[in-house]
Amino acid sequence: MKPETNSIELIKSSGKRVRFSIEKLKASLRHSGADTATINKITNTVRDELYQGISTKEIYNRAFAMLKKEKLEYASKYKLKKAIYELGPTGFPFEKFIGALYQYSGYQVTVGKMLEGKCVSHEVDVIAHKKNHRILAECKFHSEEGRNCDVKIPLYIHSRFQDIIKSSKENKAITKEGWVVTNTRFTKDAEQYALCAGLKLLSWNYPTGNGLKDRIDRLGLYPITVLTLLSKREKQFLLSRDVVLCRQLLRDKFYLDHLGISEKRKQRIFSEISILCNNS
Repeated sequence: MKPETNSIELIKSSGKRVRFSIEKLKASLRHSGADTATINKITNTVRDELYQGISTKEIYNRAFAMLKKEKLEYASKYKLKKAIYELGPTGFPFEKFIGALYQYSGYQVTVGKMLEGKCVSHEVDVIAHKKNHRILAECKFHSEEGRNCDVKIPLYIHSRFQDIIKSSKENKAITKEGWVVTNTRFTKDAEQYALCAGLKLLSWNYPTGNGLKDRIDRLGLYPITVLTLLSKREKQFLLSRDVVLCRQLLRDKFYLDHLGISEKRKQRIFSEISILCNNS
């Protein structure tokens, strides 16, 4: 006899066990833009295939495959979280991506610049300026799911930012904010420390309603790794040439010529990008 759906335990990538939630699955599918009929079809199929100890990855793969058959743009948005992990293995494409988020929010952005502190010099991942406001952001990228940023990360980064702010070369009239940005999550202790210390945090789902996923959707700034019509090799080629955003491909179409992609396939890729960005 098949167990009740709400008694099914899933195994997350971190190894932690959680109860299956049909509502969470529906919410993630709704976030992809899928219509009600598609959502119901997928959730019913997944529910019928559940078993004790099934991995969240297996559920994701099943839902993704079904979305891909329905509409490519559904699948692209559904895989956004996974696509951010695919910006690795180094953290530099992630830094470029975060820089683009600030840039499209109206900031002037510099990535990977050395700043002199009171005691020592520091390389800052992203510096963003807007009028008399300056953001110093450190990016903590993880290419493996299930790894969260604990309190040691904001503790260490906050001390670096304080050293920079105390430098005699810093303009005291400019308001400065220190940010820590990660593609995973922060622990509760990390969030508590940052709140107390005046340090800003940005993760996949933090702050609530204004996390990475919310900003990406709002700005329509999807990484090229969401695209379902590009191979892993093709994505790595583009990332190695600092092409991080889908929007960049619309502007710099010649990169696909370097990859030897046919005209027919190029049109499908550009169509996927246009729908994805314009529907945001």
